[in-house]
Amino acid sequence: MNRTVDIAPSILAANFSCLGDEIRAAERGGAAILHVDVMDGHFVPNITVGLPVVKSLASFTKLPIDAHLMISEPGIYATQFVEAGARMVSVHVETDPNLHRTLTAIRAAGAHPGVVLNPATPLSSIEEALQFVDYVLVMSVNPGFGGQKFIPQILDKVKRLRQLIDQRQLNVRIEIDGGVDRNNIETVVEAGAEIIVAGSAVFGTGDAENAVKELRNATIQWV
Repeated sequence: MNRTVDIAPSILAANFSCLGDEIRAAERGGAAILHVDVMDGHFVPNITVGLPVVKSLASFTKLPIDAHLMISEPGIYATQFVEAGARMVSVHVETDPNLHRTLTAIRAAGAHPGVVLNPATPLSSIEEALQFVDYVLVMSVNPGFGGQKFIPQILDKVKRLRQLIDQRQLNVRIEIDGGVDRNNIETVVEAGAEIIVAGSAVFGTGDAENAVKELRNATIQWV
C-alpha cells in the first residue's frame, strides 16, 4: 500500500555555527519536517536546545518543526513548545505519568501530539494512548546522543506497531529515530515507518541537500 514517506533531518547533527545554511540545504533536498531533539540532562544524559531555539527556527523555516521532548516532566513544557512554534510535539511514555493530559493539551494548543518509545519499552505501554496521538516515535537507538548504531531488533517492533495501527484503523503515523541511513532506510520503510529522522546521515555528510535527495530516492517505491 502506498503511503507518504517524509524525511525529517535532525539538527542535533548539524553544524550550529552555520545552522541556517544547513537547514536551507536540507530544504532544497526535499526535507518535509525539521526534527529538534530537546534534552534536559535528567531524562537523558545530554543537554541540547530549548524554547528559544525552537522559536528562532519557527521564524526561519517553513518546515514544520517536530519537537522531541526528552525531558523530565514534559507535561509542564509541552504546550510552551507549541507556543514557540513547534507543529509536532512528542513526549516519552517512560517519563510522563499523565500522558493523556499532556497529549490532549498539545492537540488543544494546535499541534500534532506524539508519543515516544525507547528501544526496550514494550508496545503495550502505549496501546491505550494510540487513540490520542497523530504519530508514534519509535527510538531505534537509546536516546541522548546522535551518531549511534541502529538497533536491528527494532524493525520487529515497527512491524508489530504497523499491524496494530492498521487493525484499529487509526490515522497514526510511525516515526523512527536513530541510526537510519542510506544503507537501511529501505528496510525501515518496508517495516512500516513513514517519518524518517536522519541526523548524521544528512548533516554529517557535508552535503545535506544531496543526502536528503538520496534518502528520498531510496523510498520512492512507497510514495
